[in-house]
Amino acid sequence: MSNAHSAGVRSGLLLLLLPLQAASVAGLGLLVTGPLAGRWPLSVEDGVNRALADRRETLVTAVSAGMSRLAATESIVTLTLVAVLALLLVPGVPQVRRWRNAAFLAGSVAAQSAVFLLVTVVVGRARPDVPHLEAAPPTSSFPSGHVGAATALFGGLAVLAAGRLSGARRALVVGLLLLVPTAVAVSRVYRGMHHPSDVVVGLLNGGCTLLVMAYALFWSTPGTRTSTGLPAPRTRPDDTGAAHTATRIPTAAPAGPGRTVVVRHPHGCDDGTAARVRALLRGHGCTDQVWTSTTAEEPAGALAARVAEADTALVVVCGGDGTVRACADVLSGGGIPLAIVPCGTGNLLALNLRLPADPDTALREALAGTTVGIDLGRIHGDGLAPTRFTVMAGAGFDAAMVRDASARLKRRLGWAAYVLSALRHLGDPRMRLSVRLDGGAPLERRARMVVVGNVGSLQGGLPLLPDARPDSGRLEVVLLDPRGVAGWLAAARHLLTRPATGAPGPRLTGGQERRAARGALEYFSAERIDLRFARPQPRELDGDAFAAGTRLTAEVEPGALRVCLPVRGPAEPVAAAGPVRAADGAEEPGGARVTARPPARTGRPDGVR
Repeated sequence: MSNAHSAGVRSGLLLLLLPLQAASVAGLGLLVTGPLAGRWPLSVEDGVNRALADRRETLVTAVSAGMSRLAATESIVTLTLVAVLALLLVPGVPQVRRWRNAAFLAGSVAAQSAVFLLVTVVVGRARPDVPHLEAAPPTSSFPSGHVGAATALFGGLAVLAAGRLSGARRALVVGLLLLVPTAVAVSRVYRGMHHPSDVVVGLLNGGCTLLVMAYALFWSTPGTRTSTGLPAPRTRPDDTGAAHTATRIPTAAPAGPGRTVVVRHPHGCDDGTAARVRALLRGHGCTDQVWTSTTAEEPAGALAARVAEADTALVVVCGGDGTVRACADVLSGGGIPLAIVPCGTGNLLALNLRLPADPDTALREALAGTTVGIDLGRIHGDGLAPTRFTVMAGAGFDAAMVRDASARLKRRLGWAAYVLSALRHLGDPRMRLSVRLDGGAPLERRARMVVVGNVGSLQGGLPLLPDARPDSGRLEVVLLDPRGVAGWLAAARHLLTRPATGAPGPRLTGGQERRAARGALEYFSAERIDLRFARPQPRELDGDAFAAGTRLTAEVEPGALRVCLPVRGPAEPVAAAGPVRAADGAEEPGGARVTARPPARTGRPDGVR
């Protein structure tokens, strides 16, 4: 029997403790309401409830109301869904561990609720005989469902935080999270909704559920426990990213002489980051630096003018995907290499090119690395002047999400602001559209969104377009059309369980299509994609919202942009879904072919600037 199979059997057997837990809590409830009802300490419970009811104060009552609402069913369900989604998308955590953490939290809350409902069927206990500060639910007073749910949710978050944080920060975060169920317990007794023994057993019910789930999902599985007994990352083949061999570029990243133009997004790149970028460039020999800041009117700053007025050896972009896109539009086909300092909300191009998330480290490694040629997408439509994108272009649900994401929340929460915006658009109507691939016959479809991608992974490595590679000479397309809750769940399961790279089965070629997740997802691949919508749809490019329209046409520009990337080991991936072509034709040892990048264009025949 394999270790993985043995671990699965152990986990399944441990979950059988939950029915035993339910039976134990029910038995304890029968004792509390029966033979032990008149014995100490249960005999003094009524006195405690009356004493608290007689000493109620306005401020304490208001605080207790807030804590009670925090642990209500609607709040617990909402907070759990948000927390699970955040756990699945958290960057820097292997895919298997993200799934395990999310399953632990969701499973703990659900299992606690199941035990609570089973116990209330067996045990019937009246609410305390004092004035209640809120309407009493129809369930038994024993045990407290509010307290059990709060213990499962916030206690589960405390377990996960303890495994990820360290030092004083871990103590502070874990301590605050564990205070929540205690505060809920006190509030429920204060408000006359429960006897003290009800909330004590609620705490025990939630705590025992966490213990069972933690042992089943973490501590019973080899390689998932640290010396402190907390969950640790696991090494699995599907956690390592792409299995492709990176191709080495024979040219090093440029360094003086020659001008270095730095494009800075003033909000994403603060003064401290800017000072460190200056120092890093100077230490690398880039002494002739010209800086330009972006504005709403000039998303690439004065890059075009600065490049035109003097010989430029390197362009450094300090910003997010929108700033990188605007600069790539200027540099396309010109041969000047671009170094990315990820300072934005999403930084998806940096993520897909396997750049370090830390801005200083990303620049330092890029300057010491090599240059590669990657593709760009050229796009235009009604009301959308010809431009380019590096990551993805979309219409429908994702564009509405980008458009309505709060700028203030993006500054405070980062990419999580998009999650909150997405929740507002889950019920948006489907759109009717036609898809034409490489000039073929139009395909009539209905969908909630369409995305055309040069690269494929979203935050947390979520493989929206698993076949997309920035060197493929093609663009990938996905239509999302889930039907009802089951459709959304099928789509989410498919995306969250599919590896970002190395997916089984052949890659799509022009004119082919592939359906997945019971038809909720449909994939295409082509060099040119023409989209027509029955009604104007919101549109977005690389995380920037554009005016709604009824047409989009996207074409690939193979190898149009040179990018500075860190030097990779022979088996380490450069891009999220495969190797990136070299800027010059060569053949690596072992027969790996490095395809030549097309020569840089001397003009811009499409008129794009």
